[in-house]
Amino acid sequence: MTYALIAAGVLYVLVRRFRGEPLNARDLLAPPAFLLFFGVRAVDEFHLAYLLPLAAGFAFGVLRGMTIKLFERDGHLWQRYTPWTLVVWAGSLGVSLGLGLLIGGHAPIQLSIGVGMLGELCAVGAKALNTGLPFAPEKLSNGRHGTS
Repeated sequence: MTYALIAAGVLYVLVRRFRGEPLNARDLLAPPAFLLFFGVRAVDEFHLAYLLPLAAGFAFGVLRGMTIKLFERDGHLWQRYTPWTLVVWAGSLGVSLGLGLLIGGHAPIQLSIGVGMLGELCAVGAKALNTGLPFAPEKLSNGRHGTS
């Protein structure tokens, strides 16, 4: 059940970001924070063998973040995944599976994805701050936008 929820969440984020969406701080921070929180909780015992796959996941996340297109619309930042983003996602998955087989284990999937999304957050956040454009305002539950 946990894996199905994670897969659904990742698919939801992928679809939204390929279509293009406003880039606000909450949407940039929430997915990695959520996955890292539950990923750390899923670790019964930390193994040094986790370090290489997690480091690779972070590096692929940074690389993936570099492929994301940032642009201005309606006076604030928007983001859109590109075909290269998907290529990096696929490469990251392949390397992660390969390293898991090579070293005989892997960190919990939530932790692995969360670390990769943290790398993406670092790259996209740095790119966003360098644009000088404001992040998109938070969307409130009533569909209106708040200030941020």
